[in-house]
Amino acid sequence: MDDVPPEGTVNRLRWLEAQAEQAYSDMYEAQAGSELAARYSDAKEFLHDAIGLAHRLGLAGEAERLSQRLTEIKTVFRGQFSF
Repeated sequence: MDDVPPEGTVNRLRWLEAQAEQAYSDMYEAQAGSELAARYSDAKEFLHDAIGLAHRLGLAGEAERLSQRLTEIKTVFRGQFSF
């Protein structure tokens, strides 16, 4: 992972969100099973990190928006990618 912004910055927050969205997008190309589960896990982990950082930065609205996105991704995974 090149060009990772410093911890505790808004740029890092944006990077984490972009990584989560890339992992989510990669879910659609992943093979069913462990590869798909790994992409889903990556998306959740990046979003959890982004939510935590948004809280630490005092960006409650961003944290809420990211939390809603996490809920959307979980809903899609459970609905479209059942094992």
